[in-house]
Amino acid sequence: MSLSQIRYITFDCYGTLTNFRVGDVTRERLADRVEAGAMEAFLADFSAYRFDEVLGDWKPYPDVLHRSLERTCRRWGVTFRAEDAQAIVDAIPSWGPHADVPAGLARAAEKLPLVVLSNASDNQIQSNVDKLGAPFHAVLTAEQAQSYKPRFQAFEYMFDTLGCGPEHVMHVSSSLRYDLMTAHDLHIGQRVFVERGHGPGNPAYGYRAIPDIGGLPGLLGL
Repeated sequence: MSLSQIRYITFDCYGTLTNFRVGDVTRERLADRVEAGAMEAFLADFSAYRFDEVLGDWKPYPDVLHRSLERTCRRWGVTFRAEDAQAIVDAIPSWGPHADVPAGLARAAEKLPLVVLSNASDNQIQSNVDKLGAPFHAVLTAEQAQSYKPRFQAFEYMFDTLGCGPEHVMHVSSSLRYDLMTAHDLHIGQRVFVERGHGPGNPAYGYRAIPDIGGLPGLLGL
């Protein structure tokens, strides 16, 4: 892997670095309305609706969660309660990293500056980043970009803010459809897929795969 042009390592945050526990909160809050045997299917639909909600014009992330949970409940014919969605919103800043993240990030930071590009609101993200245990050059959000990944605008905001081109970035994510498909289409210099089981991969998108962030220093030659 040639790193000669790479100036920054950029990361998706939720799921890739932070243990995104939306499923845990949803299970707890909706256990009285969704049978245990159907909960995984319900959560899969909730995930799909969250993706659909970020494809249009920007709106605050709490609205994304509220609308996607409401649409999922409507599809399943179960009662939607706004306080359930708000419980997820309130829980997000308390979530910490996957166990492999702090050591892997600290090593990577010895090589290149680290940047977060997250589908987040400004008032929630810093608490999660502070728990990652590594220095970050920049923390960029959908709120700042006024656009969510996978839309090009979110990534273009990152390039403009960093003062670099896509060829100068190594982008790391556990999501093909939120991050790595767009990274491919924008010709980002290096793409890394963290195989956390957050959806299928597809090697046609030209990434290097690692099982967790502990594999990143090796890709950097450390």
